[in-house]
Amino acid sequence: MKPLDPAALREISRTTLRHYERNAEAFRSGTWDHDVSQNANALLDAIEGEPPFKVLDFGCGPGRDLVAFRARGIEPVGLEGSASFVAMARAASGCEVWQQDFLALDLPRERFHGVFANASLFHVPTQELPRVLSELRATLRPRGVLFVSNPHGRDEEGWQDERYGAWHTPETWRRFVDACGFELIREYFRPSGRPRAEQPWHATVWRRPGRTG
Repeated sequence: MKPLDPAALREISRTTLRHYERNAEAFRSGTWDHDVSQNANALLDAIEGEPPFKVLDFGCGPGRDLVAFRARGIEPVGLEGSASFVAMARAASGCEVWQQDFLALDLPRERFHGVFANASLFHVPTQELPRVLSELRATLRPRGVLFVSNPHGRDEEGWQDERYGAWHTPETWRRFVDACGFELIREYFRPSGRPRAEQPWHATVWRRPGRTG
């Protein structure tokens, strides 16, 4: 695949976000009751230190997981590119929610104990993935935890209707995150209890090495 130039990257963001804007209400009603507590627990169980923990919900959508984190005593901040989702998430959770394009992030350094990237990072084109992962690493505190759940595939990349995605093999995904300086804690496939062919989601939990202050 030839490299994507800046204009192509902007079009990827615009078109993908336009899809979510057009379908915001349907997306909220269709996903609000999804149980991703296994994923939230995988993140929180790996965080070290004493609460309250600060967590960035990367790609928070309409705010379902912000609500769940806040109910557990977490101090979550949402990040989302869709204006409609940002408004929904703020209204539903009462949390701080930043409107930012995944490909044009402006994140504070070493603020968060954890980053929760549930069904979001697969929208990042492969060529931009090392940069985005490095930016997420930088916003974590030393020993902070990155949780990612993505649909896995055979290293395909491109458009699915109006959404751009990259479907990595588990091996490729591990190489990318490892190369950005993270240490793998655990991985699993979802939904649990099914044959691998019926588990489209690959979940990984990573730690930023270092000493806490």
